Amino acid sequence: MIATPTAMRSFGGALAELLRAGDLVLLIGELGAGKTTLAQGIGAGLGVPDAVRSPTFILARVHHGGRLPLVHVDAYRLGSVAELDDLDLDSELPVAVTLVEWGRGLAEVLAADRLEVVIARPADPSSEIREVDVVAHGDRWHGVALPGCALPG
Repeated sequence: MIATPTAMRSFGGALAELLRAGDLVLLIGELGAGKTTLAQGIGAGLGVPDAVRSPTFILARVHHGGRLPLVHVDAYRLGSVAELDDLDLDSELPVAVTLVEWGRGLAEVLAADRLEVVIARPADPSSEIREVDVVAHGDRWHGVALPGCALPG
């Protein structure tokens, strides 16, 4: 459980310490769940000097100047894997951390080794508490313990 936007950013910063070049992270959750807030924490944790904002209308932003480049993608408006492929993420994938919001069902093809961070909002709309589940895929994440999360084997 993550109780505030500040705590979500802190979780992102802690997660960033474990990320390395080539890592793919899918941020999954409904509108307003906290995907971009988490991305801001990851950006800060990587030392990205510019503000991490939702790339909704431009689809993808590349942030340089941190420990690693950060590619932040918003796949909400994408309707197919072909449209995702048109963003040419393959060229940055090996050297950057790639975050994809709204990527479930599309972005899994980018890497077998990936993290899926699922953020759920509570039924009470006045509550800021979020339930966060991290699901690891592939050998890259085998045995890695993330702050505040238990990852499968």
